[in-house]
Amino acid sequence: MAHDLSPELIRRPVSVLVVGCGGNGSAITAGLPYLHQAMLVHGHRGGLEVTLMDGDAISATNCVRQPFSQAEIGHSKAVVLVSRLNLFWGLRWRAVPEHFSAQTNVDRVDILIGCVDSRGARKVVAHKVTGRRSDVSYWLDLGNHATGGQFVLGQPWNWANKRSATRLRTVAELFPELVEPSLDNDGLPSCSAWEALERQEPFVNPTLANHALALLARLFRHGSIAYHGAFVNVAGSRVQPLVADPALWRALRTRGKRRIRGL
Repeated sequence: MAHDLSPELIRRPVSVLVVGCGGNGSAITAGLPYLHQAMLVHGHRGGLEVTLMDGDAISATNCVRQPFSQAEIGHSKAVVLVSRLNLFWGLRWRAVPEHFSAQTNVDRVDILIGCVDSRGARKVVAHKVTGRRSDVSYWLDLGNHATGGQFVLGQPWNWANKRSATRLRTVAELFPELVEPSLDNDGLPSCSAWEALERQEPFVNPTLANHALALLARLFRHGSIAYHGAFVNVAGSRVQPLVADPALWRALRTRGKRRIRGL
């Protein structure tokens, strides 16, 4: 099954909200200006208008796996990243140095890119993009573990995306276990640089982000995609695409529910 891009997202600038500026968020943010430029070259009317959102300040541990320096410790992640991009690319993108919450306004957001680090946070995002009050067209979620991760581009069931057998299912629908807060660990950050490296292989985040960016690039360049995500394993150098297939969606959701009941 092929998914076609709405003509509405070709005729005007596309509003993008990146939630989380950590490992995945900073990696995908670094690639968004390239996507923006490519869209303009291919005739898109306006490219991307990006807002970065993260309430965290840069810590010493962040300087190990994330693109921050010792001189930036204590400053807002979102502000630092957007300032760099605007200065280098001549952009006017925005930063919101706050945590995403149930009170966050997602009006006029076309694509929400979720790069959160807990199931609880992902559940909050899922609630905000779903329902009659939301008109978010796409929710791109990235999540990772020690040696890989997954990304899923979905169309939340809301005002913009009506009920349909062909609507791209979101990460919350396909993998309900990923929005179950009771399955989260303690949620505490790594207490040292050594621990940060022990928990995750290097280059997991940029590898995952580049594959997600390639999906968006294909969607906007060709106007159609046959897959809407993938499972990436850095240790085994494997990428398994998530095809747009209603039968597969049903199987994945059923398996996820069984995992939750079995815990």
